[in-house]
Amino acid sequence: MQLANWRLVKELMRTVDAVLEVVDARDPQSTRSLRLERLAERQGLPVIIVMNKADLVPRNICEGWKKFFELREGLRAVYISARHRMGTRVLRKVLREEVSKSPLAAGVFGIPKVGKSTLINVLKGRHSASTSPYPGLPGYTKKAQVFRIGGNVYLVDTPGIVPPEGVGVEREIRLTPVDTLKNPVKAGIEVIKKVLSHNPKAFLEAYGIDSQTPEEILEFIARRRGLIYKKGGEPILQEAAKVVIRDYLDGKITFFVKPPRP
Repeated sequence: MQLANWRLVKELMRTVDAVLEVVDARDPQSTRSLRLERLAERQGLPVIIVMNKADLVPRNICEGWKKFFELREGLRAVYISARHRMGTRVLRKVLREEVSKSPLAAGVFGIPKVGKSTLINVLKGRHSASTSPYPGLPGYTKKAQVFRIGGNVYLVDTPGIVPPEGVGVEREIRLTPVDTLKNPVKAGIEVIKKVLSHNPKAFLEAYGIDSQTPEEILEFIARRRGLIYKKGGEPILQEAAKVVIRDYLDGKITFFVKPPRP
């Protein structure tokens, strides 16, 4: 995983007309970057919140978050499922509404594991190739690739990923590859607690265990998947925790955070 430093992010922002900030629709607030948004604001760039993985969230919840961002935060927002190619037309339409100039260049930013790469691949299409600088395209840097995604609209594929902010389990599991986590059991337990606080039946639906105790859930998953020490027959909780974390990041565990009340 290549993390972009903030100096590079700022430099890349000088090459675009709008910022597409990809967040996880299941928990948009914890996966956004306020620092990124402040940088864009200082440079006079509109920010469009792109709530990806919307196929995992009820539509009324997505609509609630959309209203939250637009009415309370003053940011345009759309919800999409890049994996299922849903909502990209709406995204293109909103982008055109926010920036009327032509040609138009949009940069895609996001913290790890929000689906940034999938969105880029969907928008640029299967047969798209990176372009050379075009007349009128604002700036250009060798640190990024530029793709034409229709009409006179260009997508700037920014290298690296915006560093997660704050503290807590979201930062830990998105910043560090699962196999190199220092304490996967602790992180896994925090993920389980978070999910259960929003969907008490999540692990019954995902794994078939109706428990509210993180340690019991990890032990059940370990035994069910044969993650057992050969000597003694004890469950390998570290590996079970990694299963939970990966499934959480991949959207295999059903949960979502409700938007704040108006």
